[in-house]
Amino acid sequence: MSGAQRLDWISQPVASLHGNVVVPGDKSVSHRSMMLSAIAEGTSHIRGFLEGEDTRATAAVLAQLGVSIEAPSAGERIVRGVGLRGLRGSSQPLDCGNAGTGMRLLTGLLAGQAFDSTLIGDESLSKRPMRRITDPLAKMGAQIDSQDGLPPLHVRGGRSLHGIRYELPVASAQVKSALLLAGLYAEGSTEVIEPHPTRDYTESMLAAFGWPITFSPGYAKLEGGHRLRATDVVVPADFSSSAFFLVAASIVPGSVLRLPAVGLNPRRTGLLEALRLMGADIRIENRGESGGEAVGDLIVHHAPLHGIELPEALVPDMIDEFPALFIAAAVAKGRTIVRGAAELRVKESDRIATMAAGMRALGVSIEETPDGAIIDGGAIGGGAVDSHGDHRIAMSFAAAGLVAQGAITIRDCANVATSFPGFVELANGCGFALSTAR
Repeated sequence: MSGAQRLDWISQPVASLHGNVVVPGDKSVSHRSMMLSAIAEGTSHIRGFLEGEDTRATAAVLAQLGVSIEAPSAGERIVRGVGLRGLRGSSQPLDCGNAGTGMRLLTGLLAGQAFDSTLIGDESLSKRPMRRITDPLAKMGAQIDSQDGLPPLHVRGGRSLHGIRYELPVASAQVKSALLLAGLYAEGSTEVIEPHPTRDYTESMLAAFGWPITFSPGYAKLEGGHRLRATDVVVPADFSSSAFFLVAASIVPGSVLRLPAVGLNPRRTGLLEALRLMGADIRIENRGESGGEAVGDLIVHHAPLHGIELPEALVPDMIDEFPALFIAAAVAKGRTIVRGAAELRVKESDRIATMAAGMRALGVSIEETPDGAIIDGGAIGGGAVDSHGDHRIAMSFAAAGLVAQGAITIRDCANVATSFPGFVELANGCGFALSTAR
């Protein structure tokens, strides 16, 4: 799906950034709203759906399994749910593209079906570890075959699932969500305990769709045997997509940006706290609620940043935002130390190694550690970096180019469409100097 055509970017220094930046809908909420709408009873209306390759891949898989999904307009989906037992098997593989969230959550959802399924992905997704979900699902009675822990995943149907009490060895919202989705089909209770709280989108949305569930930070429990009722969902703007603009406006002198109606789930906004600890000037206005999620307008002014020792308690709440944080640290005065983030090594790329290689190529002082990095702030030089097809790496270096001493060429950026379609146009609209070269 993605990466078929090579796409490089060139990011150049600018004077300042200004304007309103309306970022696309939250990817995590879009995935989950589509899945729960598909297995609910009745018709759900989703607004603000992310028109990215990842979320479209999830929708295409569900359509392949017999769910009627209409798209009256961009960002809008009407999903005619088939109920908990209404999905139909497909003789063809289910292509998740680059969507790790889609594959992991769908594996949990499919573990309790009566039919066999095969989940495949692109080259990047095919290298991402899946034992973290297949092992606990096996404890529930699922049978899932893999390629030594990697996709494709063959999910065997007709298995009787039973609830378990599972303590996650590493905090992961995706693993937790996969187990809870399998728990819908299991006999008895499914209980998940995390070492650190992660985002609770799945728990909140299950409750919104009428499934009895008990949850608190780091804990979730549900019983099998209930039903999901269709409901309408308004997807908030994606905080992870906002991250690049929060960092960009913080580091470019004279900048002021407003990002309206951004999702502010406290299990997602660790970067906001981290940037504030570094001295960033970010305010929240117009707080409210959208689709059961806290939202607000983020107003960010340029401010001089300083290095910090990042509190490890923030790590699970900002795991997708570390590439952007690394750029902020590269510009900040002094040293920034990141620990407890080994999860970064098994994302779309090894994000610690990929960011470190790129930053060194631009003259930034960075030392890799097994679970993080030590970054000494200073000037960012011009040059060329390779994103290794990782969308968040590409967008982070686009922000770096705004304050670099020369242009930065960013290679292999096609996968940005997986999470942030229209990024170049939106970025240039508020003052970026970003061009493409094929």
